[in-house]
Amino acid sequence: MLARCSGAALIGLEAREVSVEVDIAPGLPALVVVGLADAAVQESRERVRSALRNSSFRLPLSRVIVSLAPADLRKEGPAFDLPIALAILAASDQLPPAWLQGIWCAGELGLDGHLRPIRGALPLAMAAQRCGARALLLPESNHAEAALVDGLQLLPASNLKAALQALDPQQPRSAAAPTRTDQHTADPITGGSDLSELQGQAHGRRALELAAAGGHHLLLVGPPGSGKTMLARCLSGILPPLHRDEQLEITQLYSVAGLLPEKGGLIRQRPFRAPHHSCTGAALIGSGATPRPGELVLAHRGVLFLDELAEFRRDVLNQLRQPLEQGEIWLSRARLRVHFPCAFSLIAATNPCPCGWSGDPERHCQCSISQRQRYWSKLSGPLLDRIDLQVVMQRLPAAQLGQSYRRTADATAPESSQAVASRVLHARQRMLQRNPGGITNQQLSPQQLRQGAQITSEALRLWEQAVDQRRLSARSAHRLLRVARTIADLDAQGAVGAGAIAEALSYRSFDLPAQGG
Repeated sequence: MLARCSGAALIGLEAREVSVEVDIAPGLPALVVVGLADAAVQESRERVRSALRNSSFRLPLSRVIVSLAPADLRKEGPAFDLPIALAILAASDQLPPAWLQGIWCAGELGLDGHLRPIRGALPLAMAAQRCGARALLLPESNHAEAALVDGLQLLPASNLKAALQALDPQQPRSAAAPTRTDQHTADPITGGSDLSELQGQAHGRRALELAAAGGHHLLLVGPPGSGKTMLARCLSGILPPLHRDEQLEITQLYSVAGLLPEKGGLIRQRPFRAPHHSCTGAALIGSGATPRPGELVLAHRGVLFLDELAEFRRDVLNQLRQPLEQGEIWLSRARLRVHFPCAFSLIAATNPCPCGWSGDPERHCQCSISQRQRYWSKLSGPLLDRIDLQVVMQRLPAAQLGQSYRRTADATAPESSQAVASRVLHARQRMLQRNPGGITNQQLSPQQLRQGAQITSEALRLWEQAVDQRRLSARSAHRLLRVARTIADLDAQGAVGAGAIAEALSYRSFDLPAQGG
């Protein structure tokens, strides 16, 4: 006897329908799974056997063939346990086959029949709705995540027996809508620091504000303890809030990566990813036969913080070039090509040399010229060319550090992240209203810069002079104009003047030929 049930395979950010077909034929008892299944799917045979037996169902004492179609699409993970078990029950007359018509299902079975959560429930629900599924049957732990999709009936179940009860059309169902997850958030790790905790560093604070307003990438160079890491961890706190579509997009990414907590819902905060400098290229961009998101993708719409930048391997850093430029990444494998968005704000921090004290007026650098050159050789010219803001930070004097411990009436507290975020939001609103397609200044093409940047003649002359003197590449020259446009937006200026160009030049610390390390 033949029975069918619908499941789904995750390919990148999308779920594709998989038809689970079960045929029971005469022969020696066996359970065979075909259809380009990985080890986790092959192991489902033992989980399904035990789950059926411990849930008081019977496994047919004959040859059972499970086919996952299309056969040329790779299937991964334990989410096929539930559709395989239901199709076996339908083929063996323990479940009416009509109950499975138009139903998508996914779930991992425990040996006692209970349903464990799966990754990718949100893209699975989106695909089910797009394909016109009648309902989606899934583990109860994934209900909050799947309920983010409007217009799709959900059938949550805690175990295999509850799954059959949910499929029974005679069973009364609550008329209430599924529990929405607007009240439940599953936020990734954020920076967690406030600018009010940082003393001094006015130049660095201004660069951070520009990075947040225009979506620019930022490099901080300075000796140990100058505040580079603290400043970087403040960036996510001053970025504009996410829109609903952006929240769904980030939640979908974390769902595919399997990083949403159990019963987690909508991600409301911008992600902050800070991989260690020992991470590999595969961890940074994504890996696997069917690729999963790497750190670049998990930082989408948020912040990617690379601390100790010069300690990363050169080949790892060079993989940042295309994503920094395009805001997306394509990962090609033998059987498929997968697309992931990765429009993040890069903020990197590094010491000026291995010992950390090169250029300090009071402490002597112990590194040789060759050591400094090897240290900076990790950062290729094309990579630095793609970083809009390059800031040198100095060690604070003791008197300035001690201001935070003096409780005097005339003491002025550093500006908080909330106050800076308000300016950033207003500047972002100005540029989104002016720029075509509502893009940030960092995303403007040269043609869009010429048409809408509103650059004065005096500013253009200064820009041309700076490009000639510093021998800037075309990419760096256009990035300089984008930063100047953001400066004008923060200052509520309609046109980009010479002052904005001059300030933008102060954030290009490593363009001068004489700058060696």
